[in-house]
Amino acid sequence: MSETTAPPLLELRGVNKSFGPVHVLRDVDFTVRAGEVTALVGDNGAGKSTLVKCISGIYTTDHGEVLVAGERVHIHGPRDAAHHGIEIVYQDLALCDNLDIVQNMFLGRERRSGLILDEPTMEQLAQQTLAGLSVRTVKSVRQLVSSLSGGQRQTVAIAKAVLWNSRLVILDEPTAALGVAQTAQVLELVRRLADNGLAVVLISHNMNDVFAVSDRIAALYLGRMAAQVKTTDVTHAQVVELITAGRSGSLGLQPEEAL
Repeated sequence: MSETTAPPLLELRGVNKSFGPVHVLRDVDFTVRAGEVTALVGDNGAGKSTLVKCISGIYTTDHGEVLVAGERVHIHGPRDAAHHGIEIVYQDLALCDNLDIVQNMFLGRERRSGLILDEPTMEQLAQQTLAGLSVRTVKSVRQLVSSLSGGQRQTVAIAKAVLWNSRLVILDEPTAALGVAQTAQVLELVRRLADNGLAVVLISHNMNDVFAVSDRIAALYLGRMAAQVKTTDVTHAQVVELITAGRSGSLGLQPEEAL
Protein backbone atom coordinates (compact mmCIF):
# COMPACT_ATOMS: atom_id res chain seq x y z
CA MET A 1 0.00 0.00 0.00
CA SER A 2 1.10 3.52 -0.57
CA GLU A 3 1.39 6.03 2.26
CA THR A 4 -1.86 7.65 1.22
CA THR A 5 -3.92 4.44 1.16
CA ALA A 6 -2.44 2.52 4.10
CA PRO A 7 -4.48 2.99 7.27
CA PRO A 8 -2.66 4.54 10.23
CA LEU A 9 -1.03 2.02 12.52
CA LEU A 10 -2.87 3.59 15.44
CA GLU A 11 -5.92 5.82 15.33
CA LEU A 12 -7.97 7.20 18.20
CA ARG A 13 -11.37 8.68 17.41
CA GLY A 14 -13.34 10.77 19.89
CA VAL A 15 -11.65 9.33 22.97
CA ASN A 16 -12.93 10.56 26.33
CA LYS A 17 -11.71 9.77 29.83
CA SER A 18 -12.94 11.11 33.14
CA PHE A 19 -11.99 10.48 36.74
CA GLY A 20 -15.05 11.31 38.75
CA PRO A 21 -16.03 14.89 37.87
CA VAL A 22 -12.67 15.62 36.21
CA HIS A 23 -12.89 15.32 32.42
CA VAL A 24 -9.26 14.60 31.50
CA LEU A 25 -9.59 13.74 27.79
CA ARG A 26 -12.25 15.36 25.61
CA ASP A 27 -13.08 13.94 22.17
CA VAL A 28 -9.41 13.29 21.36
CA ASP A 29 -8.49 12.25 17.82
CA PHE A 30 -4.92 10.99 17.41
CA THR A 31 -3.22 9.36 14.43
CA VAL A 32 0.13 7.55 14.32
CA ARG A 33 1.61 6.18 11.11
CA ALA A 34 4.21 3.48 10.53
CA GLY A 35 7.62 4.80 9.54
CA GLU A 36 7.04 8.12 11.30
CA VAL A 37 7.93 9.74 14.61
CA THR A 38 4.90 11.52 16.06
CA ALA A 39 5.78 13.91 18.88
CA LEU A 40 3.09 14.19 21.56
CA VAL A 41 3.47 17.51 23.33
CA GLY A 42 1.50 19.43 25.93
CA ASP A 43 1.88 21.22 29.23
CA ASN A 44 1.72 19.40 32.56
CA GLY A 45 -1.90 18.36 33.07
CA ALA A 46 -2.73 18.44 29.36
CA GLY A 47 -3.58 14.72 29.37
CA LYS A 48 -0.50 13.15 27.76
CA SER A 49 -0.01 10.49 30.44
CA THR A 50 -3.70 9.64 30.52
CA LEU A 51 -3.78 9.31 26.73
CA VAL A 52 -0.79 6.96 26.75
CA LYS A 53 -2.31 4.89 29.56
CA CYS A 54 -5.50 4.54 27.51
CA ILE A 55 -3.45 3.33 24.54
CA SER A 56 -1.54 0.87 26.72
CA GLY A 57 -4.64 -0.50 28.43
CA ILE A 58 -3.80 0.72 31.92
CA TYR A 59 -6.94 2.86 31.69
CA THR A 60 -10.07 2.01 29.74
CA THR A 61 -11.64 4.79 27.70
CA ASP A 62 -15.12 6.04 28.59
CA HIS A 63 -16.06 6.74 24.97
CA GLY A 64 -14.40 6.60 21.58
CA GLU A 65 -12.74 4.15 19.24
CA VAL A 66 -9.24 2.70 19.06
CA LEU A 67 -8.12 1.30 15.72
CA VAL A 68 -4.92 -0.62 15.01
CA ALA A 69 -4.00 -0.92 11.33
CA GLY A 70 -7.55 0.07 10.43
CA GLU A 71 -9.28 -2.49 12.66
CA ARG A 72 -11.25 -1.50 15.74
CA VAL A 73 -9.77 -3.09 18.86
CA HIS A 74 -10.53 -3.21 22.57
CA ILE A 75 -7.49 -2.84 24.79
CA HIS A 76 -8.28 -3.92 28.36
CA GLY A 77 -4.74 -4.23 29.67
CA PRO A 78 -1.03 -4.15 28.81
CA ARG A 79 -1.20 -7.73 27.49
CA ASP A 80 -3.81 -6.66 24.94
CA ALA A 81 -1.59 -3.73 23.93
CA ALA A 82 1.42 -6.03 23.55
CA HIS A 83 -0.71 -8.43 21.49
CA HIS A 84 -1.34 -5.57 19.06
CA GLY A 85 2.36 -4.71 18.94
CA ILE A 86 2.22 -1.68 21.25
CA GLU A 87 5.14 -1.27 23.68
CA ILE A 88 5.84 1.64 26.01
CA VAL A 89 9.17 2.76 27.44
CA TYR A 90 8.37 4.74 30.58
CA GLN A 91 10.56 7.47 31.97
CA ASP A 92 11.75 5.33 34.88
CA LEU A 93 12.75 2.60 32.34
CA ALA A 94 11.80 -0.26 34.73
CA LEU A 95 15.24 -1.88 34.44
CA CYS A 96 16.84 -3.98 37.20
CA ASP A 97 20.33 -2.77 38.11
CA ASN A 98 21.40 -6.14 39.51
CA LEU A 99 20.68 -7.98 36.23
CA ASP A 100 22.61 -7.89 32.97
CA ILE A 101 21.29 -6.62 29.63
CA VAL A 102 20.05 -10.02 28.41
CA GLN A 103 18.26 -10.74 31.70
CA ASN A 104 16.59 -7.32 31.58
CA MET A 105 15.50 -7.64 27.96
CA PHE A 106 13.82 -11.01 28.65
CA LEU A 107 12.58 -10.28 32.17
CA GLY A 108 9.21 -11.97 32.58
CA ARG A 109 9.42 -13.41 29.05
CA GLU A 110 12.36 -15.77 29.45
CA ARG A 111 13.08 -18.42 26.84
CA ARG A 112 13.43 -21.95 28.18
CA SER A 113 14.89 -25.19 26.95
CA GLY A 114 13.07 -27.79 28.97
CA LEU A 115 13.30 -26.75 32.61
CA ILE A 116 16.34 -24.50 32.25
CA LEU A 117 16.73 -21.05 30.76
CA ASP A 118 17.86 -21.00 27.14
CA GLU A 119 20.68 -18.52 27.74
CA PRO A 120 22.40 -18.92 24.33
CA THR A 121 19.21 -18.12 22.40
CA MET A 122 18.35 -15.15 24.61
CA GLU A 123 21.89 -13.79 24.31
CA GLN A 124 21.83 -14.19 20.51
CA LEU A 125 18.45 -12.46 20.18
CA ALA A 126 19.58 -9.60 22.41
CA GLN A 127 22.73 -9.14 20.31
CA GLN A 128 20.72 -9.29 17.06
CA THR A 129 18.22 -6.70 18.32
CA LEU A 130 20.93 -4.26 19.35
CA ALA A 131 22.81 -4.85 16.08
CA GLY A 132 19.61 -4.33 14.09
CA LEU A 133 19.26 -0.92 15.73
CA SER A 134 22.93 -0.16 14.93
CA VAL A 135 23.69 0.20 18.64
CA ARG A 136 27.46 0.37 19.10
CA THR A 137 27.73 1.94 22.54
CA VAL A 138 27.15 -1.32 24.46
CA LYS A 139 30.28 -3.48 24.72
CA SER A 140 28.69 -6.69 25.99
CA VAL A 141 25.11 -7.88 26.46
CA ARG A 142 26.32 -9.47 29.70
CA GLN A 143 27.11 -6.11 31.29
CA LEU A 144 25.17 -5.36 34.44
CA VAL A 145 22.70 -2.55 33.90
CA SER A 146 24.17 -0.83 36.97
CA SER A 147 27.39 -0.27 34.96
CA LEU A 148 25.64 1.51 32.08
CA SER A 149 25.35 5.24 31.42
CA GLY A 150 21.98 6.94 31.22
CA GLY A 151 22.04 6.86 27.43
CA GLN A 152 22.94 3.17 27.39
CA ARG A 153 20.12 2.37 29.81
CA GLN A 154 17.67 4.19 27.56
CA THR A 155 19.03 2.22 24.59
CA VAL A 156 18.52 -1.08 26.41
CA ALA A 157 14.96 -0.12 27.38
CA ILE A 158 14.14 0.77 23.77
CA ALA A 159 15.76 -2.42 22.45
CA LYS A 160 13.72 -4.41 24.98
CA ALA A 161 10.54 -2.89 23.57
CA VAL A 162 11.59 -3.59 19.98
CA LEU A 163 12.50 -7.20 20.75
CA TRP A 164 8.86 -8.28 21.09
CA ASN A 165 7.71 -7.77 17.49
CA SER A 166 6.40 -4.33 18.35
CA ARG A 167 4.84 -2.17 15.67
CA LEU A 168 4.36 0.94 17.80
CA VAL A 169 6.85 2.14 20.41
CA ILE A 170 5.86 4.96 22.77
CA LEU A 171 8.77 6.75 24.44
CA ASP A 172 8.10 8.84 27.54
CA GLU A 173 10.65 11.67 27.83
CA PRO A 174 13.57 9.47 26.67
CA THR A 175 16.19 12.25 26.88
CA ALA A 176 15.00 14.01 30.05
CA ALA A 177 17.98 13.04 32.23
CA LEU A 178 20.66 12.83 29.55
CA GLY A 179 23.59 15.03 28.57
CA VAL A 180 24.16 16.40 25.08
CA ALA A 181 26.11 13.47 23.61
CA GLN A 182 23.81 10.82 25.09
CA THR A 183 20.75 12.74 23.94
CA ALA A 184 22.11 12.74 20.38
CA GLN A 185 22.62 8.96 20.54
CA VAL A 186 19.09 8.30 21.77
CA LEU A 187 17.55 10.63 19.17
CA GLU A 188 19.47 8.79 16.43
CA LEU A 189 17.99 5.55 17.76
CA VAL A 190 14.47 7.02 17.81
CA ARG A 191 14.85 8.09 14.19
CA ARG A 192 16.21 4.67 13.27
CA LEU A 193 13.12 2.97 14.74
CA ALA A 194 10.90 4.92 12.36
CA ASP A 195 13.26 4.41 9.43
CA ASN A 196 13.00 0.66 10.13
CA GLY A 197 9.23 0.91 9.62
CA LEU A 198 7.96 1.18 13.18
CA ALA A 199 5.52 3.80 14.36
CA VAL A 200 7.01 5.91 17.15
CA VAL A 201 5.32 8.25 19.60
CA LEU A 202 7.79 10.58 21.31
CA ILE A 203 6.56 12.39 24.43
CA SER A 204 8.84 15.33 25.10
CA HIS A 205 8.99 18.82 26.58
CA ASN A 206 12.17 19.55 24.64
CA MET A 207 11.25 21.40 21.46
CA ASN A 208 14.75 20.95 20.04
CA ASP A 209 14.37 17.17 20.31
CA VAL A 210 10.86 17.33 18.85
CA PHE A 211 11.94 19.28 15.79
CA ALA A 212 15.11 17.19 15.39
CA VAL A 213 13.41 13.81 14.93
CA SER A 214 9.64 14.09 14.52
CA ASP A 215 7.62 13.91 11.31
CA ARG A 216 4.41 15.13 12.94
CA ILE A 217 3.53 16.98 16.13
CA ALA A 218 0.34 16.39 18.13
CA ALA A 219 -0.35 19.12 20.70
CA LEU A 220 -2.70 18.48 23.61
CA TYR A 221 -4.25 21.39 25.47
CA LEU A 222 -6.37 20.85 28.60
CA GLY A 223 -7.45 17.40 27.46
CA ARG A 224 -8.22 18.35 23.85
CA MET A 225 -6.15 17.73 20.74
CA ALA A 226 -5.35 21.30 19.70
CA ALA A 227 -3.70 20.27 16.44
CA GLN A 228 -1.82 17.46 14.74
CA VAL A 229 0.42 18.82 12.02
CA LYS A 230 3.49 18.05 9.96
CA THR A 231 6.60 19.24 11.75
CA THR A 232 7.77 21.06 8.63
CA ASP A 233 4.54 23.09 8.56
CA VAL A 234 4.98 24.80 11.94
CA THR A 235 7.55 26.83 13.86
CA HIS A 236 8.80 26.47 17.43
CA ALA A 237 6.77 29.52 18.38
CA GLN A 238 3.55 28.11 16.92
CA VAL A 239 3.96 24.84 18.81
CA VAL A 240 4.61 26.70 22.07
CA GLU A 241 1.41 28.70 21.49
CA LEU A 242 -0.55 25.49 20.83
CA ILE A 243 0.79 24.06 24.09
CA THR A 244 0.14 27.15 26.19
CA ALA A 245 -3.03 28.58 24.60
CA GLY A 246 -4.50 25.80 22.46
CA ARG A 247 -4.24 27.83 19.28
CA SER A 248 -1.79 29.79 17.17
CA GLY A 249 -3.36 32.17 14.67
CA SER A 250 -5.85 30.14 12.63
CA LEU A 251 -4.27 26.86 13.80
CA GLY A 252 -5.69 24.94 16.73
CA LEU A 253 -8.85 25.05 18.80
CA GLN A 254 -11.59 27.58 18.28
CA PRO A 255 -11.74 30.24 21.00
CA GLU A 256 -14.80 28.68 22.66
CA GLU A 257 -13.08 25.25 22.72
CA ALA A 258 -9.87 26.56 24.28
CA LEU A 259 -11.67 27.79 27.39
